[in-house]
Amino acid sequence: MTKSSDSSPFPVVETVPLGTGLPESEKIVFARNHAVDGVIDLIGGTLGGVANVYVGQPLDTVKVKMQTFPKMYRNALHCFVRTYKQDGIARGLYAGTVPALAANIAENSILFLFYGLCQKGVAFITRKADVKHLNPLENAIAGGSAAFFSTISLCPTELVKCRLQAMREMATQGKLEGGMERLKIGPWGLTSEILRQEGIRGLFKGFTATMMREMPGYFFFFGGYEIARRIVTPPGKSKDEIGALRTVLCGGIGGVSLWVAIFPADVVKSRIQVECTVGSVEPTFRAMFMKIFREEGFLALYKGLGPTVLRTFPATGALFLAFENTKKWLTYLADKMF
Repeated sequence: MTKSSDSSPFPVVETVPLGTGLPESEKIVFARNHAVDGVIDLIGGTLGGVANVYVGQPLDTVKVKMQTFPKMYRNALHCFVRTYKQDGIARGLYAGTVPALAANIAENSILFLFYGLCQKGVAFITRKADVKHLNPLENAIAGGSAAFFSTISLCPTELVKCRLQAMREMATQGKLEGGMERLKIGPWGLTSEILRQEGIRGLFKGFTATMMREMPGYFFFFGGYEIARRIVTPPGKSKDEIGALRTVLCGGIGGVSLWVAIFPADVVKSRIQVECTVGSVEPTFRAMFMKIFREEGFLALYKGLGPTVLRTFPATGALFLAFENTKKWLTYLADKMF
């Protein structure tokens, strides 16, 4: 609604909250539809997180090892083969899978739940009737905003995952109390140990670095995904009708966009979480960034990018394929039921 003012040449816009003016019966349906959408996004994000982990975990392990101990491995292949020979698949390449699953399920369920809510918020602010009318920039803003909420659930599980993945290297360098015997510890044992020795704050070491990675990262993640979807959508069809192969392709592009943009922040985050153990003072993001830059050079901030790109393309492709198909089928069922 607009009205003119005698003192101003510009129209004054009066915002009307969503659902205002509807009959009571329609307001109930309106509220229920938002609740159903939230549940669908939550379930879709959960299944997408599971797919993401099982497809990408081995190369994620390689990424963390190369980020944290860049001088121990010549390249990604050397790290992959050496990890497999020393520790095998379950305790080597898939080390940290349980906390990775917990991290991805928690992160992606919350991320996609709040992504849907933030999309609705952006649509309301930009006065668009439906989130389907949002452009890639608006979707990117919604994604970056949603990442703030997912960071809260992600940081503790990511910390446990990174420490498990880097445990052998820490023991080899004499930085791990208990030495090689500590390699037998599992995710629950490590979590209990951190809580016992450092308290709840110990699980949130690297929180600022994680947030500085997540929010800009998911801006590029959802922005890249939506731009790619717009490009590959055939004439006369909607972006929801592009099929499985194109969805995987667009998801992969979104994932690569994220990591290329924020990889230095991920290196800093991994170093803080792995090296900052009990009794040590957590360095600031800036202090750790400058330490890596001075001692190892600029390229150290991109150590492990190769395996990350190799991992993220199929992994995020699987994530979006699982999310979009789950959302499509659950929406179909919800339309039948409600």
